[in-house]
Amino acid sequence: MTETSPLQDEIKKLIKSSGPMPVWRYMQLCLTHPQYGYYVSRDPLGREGDFTTAPEVSQMFGELLGLWSASVWRAIGSPPFLNLIELGPGRGTMMADALRALRVLPPLYQALSIHLVEINPVLREKQKATLSGARNIAWHDSIDTVPAGPSVILANEYFDVLPIHQVVKREGGWHERTVEITRDGQLIFGASVDPLPHFEVLLPPLVRAAPVGAVFEWRPDTEMMKIASRVRDEGGAALIIDYGHLRSDAGDTFQAIAQHSFTDPLKNPGQADVTAHVDFQALGRAAEDVGARVHGPVPQGEFLKRLGIETRAVTLMAKASPEVSEDVAGALKRLIDDGRGGMGSMFKVIGISDPSISTLVALSDDTGIEATRS
Repeated sequence: MTETSPLQDEIKKLIKSSGPMPVWRYMQLCLTHPQYGYYVSRDPLGREGDFTTAPEVSQMFGELLGLWSASVWRAIGSPPFLNLIELGPGRGTMMADALRALRVLPPLYQALSIHLVEINPVLREKQKATLSGARNIAWHDSIDTVPAGPSVILANEYFDVLPIHQVVKREGGWHERTVEITRDGQLIFGASVDPLPHFEVLLPPLVRAAPVGAVFEWRPDTEMMKIASRVRDEGGAALIIDYGHLRSDAGDTFQAIAQHSFTDPLKNPGQADVTAHVDFQALGRAAEDVGARVHGPVPQGEFLKRLGIETRAVTLMAKASPEVSEDVAGALKRLIDDGRGGMGSMFKVIGISDPSISTLVALSDDTGIEATRS
């Protein structure tokens, strides 16, 4: 990360010309500015990047999601055609691992049409290299252009980078949180002068009693409703995995990560990954509002255990050298552990399906991966 950011100058110009900038607009520019946006110009993943996602931790993650996808295909009657859609597919690692697992089911593998929703040209090229052997694959800027048909939609660490709106509670009501410029030219958080009229009636119950100074944040329901409407109308299910909270409540989770460490989200915009926690209660509510069925959420660790990740790890270690076995054990711990550095409880998993699917594998207490083998 450099000392200065070209995007910072652009943002300051916009604020000087148009006034304080809402947090959602600042986050949007940081991530998707056509020239300087973080997600349009680089590969942010891995040791040399800024963060590591679960598919990069271990092949087990993608393999098990592939088998989960097979369980959905069976639940909807094993149709001769299935869209397998991934939102924000990184380097293509998770899809490659999922497809390797699905090759053991030739009827399903032959039925697949693969669709990757990706706006980053750098990552698109890496996905093409990773998935060079895959058939029936296409790329999209939006899920809107994916053809109709029964679908399994996978979204791992996708919603956390969708821009958030933030409001701050003052004595006179809730004010939109903004990004402003100090007299010495620094970016700081501020708030709109006037409160949002009648905003209290829109708030979740837990937030209404929040103290003065509290921050409440939310994402528009648009993306979730698109996903839920697709599976409701076309058949299938979506699986959303991300870090976040189970209940809609007050709290400021807007953050930035650079080189695997937290940093100031107002420093060097465009050169750090800016994210916010996902509100899983809000996701479920949006899906139910359009008539889809919601399954879960459950912690990632519990979800992966139900899918049989511990058995899969033992199988991999039995065939590996001591060094590789140690790596597999370390990856397993990171994916399912609840302690420091573990993803097991911080990350949650929620399923969205068409109403005819009463249960989804590993998202209720009595459903595991064995259901995919029946």
